[in-house]
Amino acid sequence: MIRLADIVAAQSRIAGKVRRTPCVESPALSELTGTRLLLKLENLQFTGSFKERGACNRLELLSTEERARGVVTASAGNHAQAVARHGARLGIAVTVVMPEATPLIKVTATRRFGATVILNGTSYDEAAEHAARIGAERNLVYVHPFDDDLVIAGQGTVGLEVLADAPELDAIILPVGGGGLIAGVACAVKETRSDVRVLGVEARRFPSMKYALDSMAPPSLPGGKTIADGIAVRRVGERTRELVRKYVDEIVLVDEAEIAQAVLLLLEREKTVVEGAGAVGIAALLHHRFESLPPNARVAVVLSGGNIDVNLVSRIIEHGLVKTGRLARIVVTVPDIAGVLAQLTRVIASTRANVLELNHDRAFSGAELGETLIELVLETHGFEHIDAVCAALERAGYRFERK
Repeated sequence: MIRLADIVAAQSRIAGKVRRTPCVESPALSELTGTRLLLKLENLQFTGSFKERGACNRLELLSTEERARGVVTASAGNHAQAVARHGARLGIAVTVVMPEATPLIKVTATRRFGATVILNGTSYDEAAEHAARIGAERNLVYVHPFDDDLVIAGQGTVGLEVLADAPELDAIILPVGGGGLIAGVACAVKETRSDVRVLGVEARRFPSMKYALDSMAPPSLPGGKTIADGIAVRRVGERTRELVRKYVDEIVLVDEAEIAQAVLLLLEREKTVVEGAGAVGIAALLHHRFESLPPNARVAVVLSGGNIDVNLVSRIIEHGLVKTGRLARIVVTVPDIAGVLAQLTRVIASTRANVLELNHDRAFSGAELGETLIELVLETHGFEHIDAVCAALERAGYRFERK
């Protein structure tokens, strides 16, 4: 089991090779969460994730013979990029096995660093099994993404930096997947400041660490699809579980919609791009999962990564706009005669709503002959504005359905 001295040594070893990321105050999110909130911006690492710390520390300590053999690893994306980058820097051949559904941005970035990428399996766990087989067949050094003492020590350097930047800290909140980040940070924090609470957050569909702490052996969970793919791990590490059991105060769960809301909020309020796994700490604070946190507590949230697919960002934004009343869909039934569309759009224009999409449906809507359905997608200012649009349509005598 690692100790504080291992993390301090890792900090010295990776200095100048991994960015020391800022820990910044967030007045807007502080007000929303009732805390004095600091954001540790690990999404600003060169590869967009804290994973660089552990990968760098592990690879730096490979022997000459091990470097010549090359390494293999499995990853949903962030660890893959980290190993690929530092492998290229050290002249080490890197092979990475990634799940078939890994976002394209992560696959492309890993290949750009010179790694050989193999897509195999439907989950991280299946990819890890394939990577282990390849390692045994080709005599490659296996670099575990979280259950490795050197990797854990490297991730723990996040904790040392946060304590240096926030000496009055009350709590630190971290995402939990396999447990490498929270295990290392918890060790660093608790062995330096035992009074600081260490809090973890998992996606509700992958509560692997929370379940593992309640059982003698870490269970293998069925899992599911989550936008927090970086922490979608069915089985946590043995090393990480013991460190979490020893040092972590509490682990809570968040839902998919809550994660998406946090991603959107960080983008809109903080102008910060964070992937689903990196946003779970904010999601937990927004929805008051940590009842033990006192009001106005000094809290640091680690935004662990920013490698999110732009298509997913687009979907999150659209869903967020709908949930906040800034995007509305209204279907209006009108006579199928000339001039009706112009009249309808004049009514919409009078409410200052902006028409983003408009679609006629004569054949499949089930409307009576001589009628058509017009589907409008409107940009609005909130639910009161949508109510005003509906009131205007009612006054004009339209039959409509608000979707």
